[in-house]
Amino acid sequence: MPAPTFAQPERRSLLAPILIAAAVLLALGTGLYLYLPRRTADITITHTAILPTHTAFDTGSKLVGKQQRIEEDLYVLLTVRVDDKLRVPLFLSDITANLTGADGSTATTSAVEKNDLPAVYTAFPAIRPLTGAPLLRESTIEPHSPLQGMVLLHFPIVQAIWDNRQSATLTLSFYHQAPITITIPKQ
Repeated sequence: MPAPTFAQPERRSLLAPILIAAAVLLALGTGLYLYLPRRTADITITHTAILPTHTAFDTGSKLVGKQQRIEEDLYVLLTVRVDDKLRVPLFLSDITANLTGADGSTATTSAVEKNDLPAVYTAFPAIRPLTGAPLLRESTIEPHSPLQGMVLLHFPIVQAIWDNRQSATLTLSFYHQAPITITIPKQ
């Protein structure tokens, strides 16, 4: 009886399937890279205006004599343009700003809300000519469409601190996207 022989097929090289899979993955990755935007939105500050205010309040105390309390405030008005780079709308949830003074001290503020704007305009009428249409929380920014508006920030500082600051940043927070922070330019 002859010895059994087990014929085995010749081994095929796996190089061709691996190269085909790599080419498909490379094409898919390149397509996604070109199709998907790398930024959520472009934010630019097109105009900046400041208004320093000096307010004196009588304390109303009759026991100590007539005394006044002095408040120094700075209002910063920014015209902000937001360009949606996605294929879906962006929903603005909050607008905040951070200020780092020359000495390293920090101050954080939130933009004045729509309902508070008339009170600010009444208390400080000099702000009114500097304003424009406000950029509001809960605004919807349509895909590939710019939205521009004014952001009013209030800092309890004197103008010299603003002028000599290390940095100032504006942060726009969105509901379904990461927040975007940009630097407020020095004038």
